[in-house]
Amino acid sequence: MNDKLKAIVEGIESKKGKDAVVLDLAGKNSVAEYFVICTGSSEPNLKAIVDEVEDKMEGLKETRLRIEGYNEGKWAILDYGDIMVHVFLEETRKFYNLENLWNQSEILYRG
Repeated sequence: MNDKLKAIVEGIESKKGKDAVVLDLAGKNSVAEYFVICTGSSEPNLKAIVDEVEDKMEGLKETRLRIEGYNEGKWAILDYGDIMVHVFLEETRKFYNLENLWNQSEILYRG
């Protein structure tokens, strides 16, 4: 994994994010090269994970292009251009089931 992906995973794990997965989507879509998916245990935990990932990426001088869902507290997507970080509450993650949608992708990390 590259330094950005490592920093994202470290941020997730430091805030007790669960079931982190890094999918390699290079050449499979036009949205991003990598999806990072994890689960937060509650709305405050989800927001803490997002905030920590943003801090880690700022430390690498990476600029977030956009964020979606943060205020709703059931999911959040951080767009870093080549990497999309998806943080879900458990029931929302099951509903969207991104791992199944992209099941042909190589798994670079599973926490």
